[in-house]
Formats: sequence, C-alpha cells, structure tokens
Amino acid sequence: MTLTDERLRELDNPSLSADERAMIRCRVAADLIHRGQYEAAREALGELWRDIGERPNVEGLDESTTAEVLLQVGTLSGWIGASSQIAGAQEAAKDLISAGAALFEGLGETAKAAFGRSELALCYWREGSYDEARILLTRAFNELADADAERRAVVLLRWVTVECAAGRLHNALNNLKESDQLLNESENHALRGSFHNLYAVTLRRLGAIEGHGDYYDRAIIEYTAAIYHYERARHERYGASIENNLAFLLYKLDRYADAHEHLDRADAIVSRLGDAGHLAQFDETRALVLIAEKRYGEAGRVIAGAIKTLEQGGESALLADALTVRGVVWARLGNYESSLNVMRRAVSVAEESGALSNAGLAALTLIEEHGGRRAIAWGEIYDFYRRADKLLHDTQNAEEIARLRACARIVMRRLAGVQLEEKNFTLFGALHEFEAKFIERALAEAGGSVTHAAKLLGIHHQTLTAMLQTRHKRLQKKRTPAKKRKQSIIKSSD
Repeated sequence: MTLTDERLRELDNPSLSADERAMIRCRVAADLIHRGQYEAAREALGELWRDIGERPNVEGLDESTTAEVLLQVGTLSGWIGASSQIAGAQEAAKDLISAGAALFEGLGETAKAAFGRSELALCYWREGSYDEARILLTRAFNELADADAERRAVVLLRWVTVECAAGRLHNALNNLKESDQLLNESENHALRGSFHNLYAVTLRRLGAIEGHGDYYDRAIIEYTAAIYHYERARHERYGASIENNLAFLLYKLDRYADAHEHLDRADAIVSRLGDAGHLAQFDETRALVLIAEKRYGEAGRVIAGAIKTLEQGGESALLADALTVRGVVWARLGNYESSLNVMRRAVSVAEESGALSNAGLAALTLIEEHGGRRAIAWGEIYDFYRRADKLLHDTQNAEEIARLRACARIVMRRLAGVQLEEKNFTLFGALHEFEAKFIERALAEAGGSVTHAAKLLGIHHQTLTAMLQTRHKRLQKKRTPAKKRKQSIIKSSD
C-alpha cells in the first residue's frame, strides 16, 4: 500500500467532517500534482472534481477549505490543460486559482495566498505572458519571507523557469544561487531535480552566449543529476522532460545520434502517460535535429504533428516556436511562399499572446531564411527587423544580439539594392527592383490607392495599373481592390 492509499484510507472514518474530508483529498492531490501524476490527482479529489476548469461543488465547506479546493482544482486544471493541450484551460485555471487566493487573502492567510499566486504565474508562463508571470512570482516570493525554505525555493525555481523562457539568464542565475542555499539540506528529490534541470538549462544557454565548452560539460552533469533525483522521486513525466532537454543540448553539440536516443526515451515515457502536450514539445526538438541532418521531409512530418496538437491548446509561445520550425523546413525545401506565410503567423501568434521574445526570434528567423530573396519586399523585411529589435530590446542573450546584428546587415544589403559586383547582376534586374521599391512605397503612402500612388510617382493611373498587372504582379496585393466602373445609363445611338 502506498502513502497515497494510506492517506485516502482515512476517508473511511465516519466521524470526519466535510471540511476534514475535503482537506485530506486536497493534500493528497497536491502531492500527486507535484509528482506529475495528474490522473491520480484527479481521482484523489473525488467528488470535488467535476471537469477541467469547472468550479467544484464547495457547498457546506468553510471559507478556508473552499479556498484550498479552488486552488487545487485550478492548479490541476492548468497542468492537465497543458498536458492534453485543451483550449481555454489556462484561462479557466486562472479564474479558479485567483478565486482561491483571494479567499486566503481575505482570511489573512497570506502565505497560502502567495503560494497560490505562484501557481497562477505558471498559467501565465504557459501562455507566454512572461511579464505577468514575473510580477506574480516577485510578489509571491516577497510575501513568503517568513515561510519554510522549501516553499520559498519552489517559488524561486518557478521564477527561474520564467526568466529562462524570457532569455533573462543572469536573473535566472541569481535566483538559482539563492534557491541552492535554500535547498542546501533538503532531501526533497523532486525539488533537487528541478534545481539541477534549471541550472543545466541556464548553463547551456550561457555556453552558447559566452562560447565556453565547459559550460556544456557542466550542463550534461546537471541534467544527469536531475534525471537521478527525478527517478528517486518517481517523477516520470519530469524525467522525460530532462531527457528532451539533454537531447537539445546534444543537438547543439552536433551529436545527433545521441540526441535521437534521448528523444526516444522521452517519447516512450510521455506516450505511455498519454501526455500529448509534452510529446509535441519533444517532436519540435526532434524536428530541429532532423533539420540539422538535412532530413527535411522527415522534419516536416514530425513538426506537422506537433503543430496539430499545439493548435488545440492555449500555449501560444510553444505554438509560435513550432510554426517557426515549420517555416524553416519549408524554406529549406524551396516552398518559399508557404514558409513566409507560416513565419508571419508565428510572429503574430507569439506577439498577440505576450510572448515577446518568441515573437522576436521568429522575426529574426524569417529574415535569416528569406532576407536575401526577392520573393519578399524590402519594406516587409525592414518592418520585421524593426519589430524584432523592439521585441528583443531587453534580451541579455549575446547569441540573440549577434543574430540581430547579422540580420541588420541583411536588411542593409536589401535597402542598398542590387550591387554591380553581385553574382548574376543585370541592369534590367537592378532597374526592376529599384522601380518596385518606389511603387511599393507609393502604394503604402497612398493607402493602397492606385490613383494617388500614380500621382506620387508622376505617372498616369493607367500606366501604374499596367505595371502592376505585368512586371510587378507581386505588388498587386498592396493596392486596394479596383472598383468596377459603372456603365452609363445613356445608351449610345446607333
């Protein structure tokens, strides 16, 4: 009999009040959620659980118990929603967690309210709203100043997760140092596993920035330690995530066969657990490895499955990243128009959800893959660079800064136009591009009106129309739809 079974056996005691029964269920569920055993947590909640994001029946329970029930049901809804990629799950989870935290606040139970806000922050993190998540975690950590070390460490590690996702690695490193002190004497294998995993993630990214190979070696050691602790804690789902993280590092080190081996282990675990959300994330890593191996057809099939799963849920940052990978695959296969369209969508999806760093990186990838091609107008390339520069203005990642500078050079070359020393230069081609540049600008300033654009260019309306219908068909979409001229009501005489 497991400890969980023993705790639930307490429910057989007929003298327990409704509040006592609910609290037993909540404590067991909280432990199972912490272990990543979401289905077991749902069963442990019993009649308190209705469905994902649905408000539980708390009739007859006191306010403190009600708050705890709302918190656990909301937390579990968020995790299951992420695991199964269920649309709207994060919003519903936020409502439940917020309601529970507000009740704790009203009862003066500040520590419980603060920890509830850290759970709420995870919902925002899954959606890619890193600023909102950071604000909640900052407040929660400050309010837990007098709480036990492990609880404070949990909040700090969640904070590290957000900072890593946002590319603020030095902030993440500072929080890791503080959490290490808090966990110095802890025997909580789950927390130690989380610490080692996040430390490895930070080291891997710093290694890419600073070019120190020893960072990668240390990251591999930390990942290995994380796997060990999660195995001790029997956290299979989290162990699978570490296998994926290690695979990503090995991909960065050009060790593709080793990366596939770890991805195979990760896939086997989450497939058995029925965790479609994690499987989609692992498939994105797999696609990156396949792209590096120039196995573009296979990469396209893998990332297509990941996108199909992620489109069902509400994790926009993950979806944007997967769409970006699909854009790279299609560009390498020569399907440039489809690649451009999916990358445009990736930028918009991430930006609209608040995942600004993801949006910025998607814009950079678009420029890297298409900036030198004539299929995309110079004005759009310039616009995407400006957006990327704005979206990544807070980045501390030197690799991202280097990509920005490289993309700036691409944009400058496009703005300068065709150069005489370029391969396959022709005077006709140079004049064609020069002409297209001014027509595009005139249409933009004229709001798409061909008549007004023609006046700006000093040519007749019919001349510009003919140019758009023949040698500048690509710019047709920049104009407003042509209005059909009305026929005269006066009939001409025979």
